[in-house]
Amino acid sequence: MSGSTKKLDGKVAIISGAARGQGADEARRFVAEGAKVVLTDILPGGADVAKELGDAAMFIRHDVTVESEWNDVVQATVKRFGCVNVLVNNAGVFRPASILDTTAESYDQHYRINQLGVFFGTKAVIGAMQAAGGGSIVNISSAAGMRGYPDMIAYAGTKWAVRGMTKCAARELAHLRIRVNSVHPGLVNTPMLADHDPAALKAFEEAVPLGRMAQTSDVVEIVVYLASDLSSNMTGSEIVTDGGLGL
Repeated sequence: MSGSTKKLDGKVAIISGAARGQGADEARRFVAEGAKVVLTDILPGGADVAKELGDAAMFIRHDVTVESEWNDVVQATVKRFGCVNVLVNNAGVFRPASILDTTAESYDQHYRINQLGVFFGTKAVIGAMQAAGGGSIVNISSAAGMRGYPDMIAYAGTKWAVRGMTKCAARELAHLRIRVNSVHPGLVNTPMLADHDPAALKAFEEAVPLGRMAQTSDVVEIVVYLASDLSSNMTGSEIVTDGGLGL
């Protein structure tokens, strides 16, 4: 692939939750498409992914629920790579439970990571993206942000919120040439599912019309598209990749 055909050539991206799974694969694909990437996570494995990607990547340990740390990430990104063109709000937590079994602590954890982190990230990059002449924010929501599911009141609530926040930010930031779009995956084969009941996951997978669990590549290609200039006329849009689960 020549430099002229790389979809993200010359762009600088911040990807949260990038130590493993979907976030790590997004970082790998971004670098392959010509981007410089700052990977952030509370998990130390992000350092190994960044090392694998070489000079085009940098890892910062980062708690998305702390606003000051977002500001530090943006400043470090500009210092290392010169600007910020793309933010992927990828960090998330998924702890399904019935309403009666959902604790205040669990509900708050979902809110702080899945929703408040997206707000902090969006707010933090506005100045740097404006200075760069615009940018693209890609929010990872969920199929659970499109319809109701049992045992997901905390998780789905935050993902519906991310869907709405995306549209509000898209309207507010359009005049700055900052685009904001959301991606809504269904069940994706990532380490996030490792601790969940295999029987429940199998039943959920069997309910997917296409008959399979998504792979990270199914989501990553959409994220690359939204981050690139190929989607330059898209903002406030939501792309669902759930194998038909929401039909």
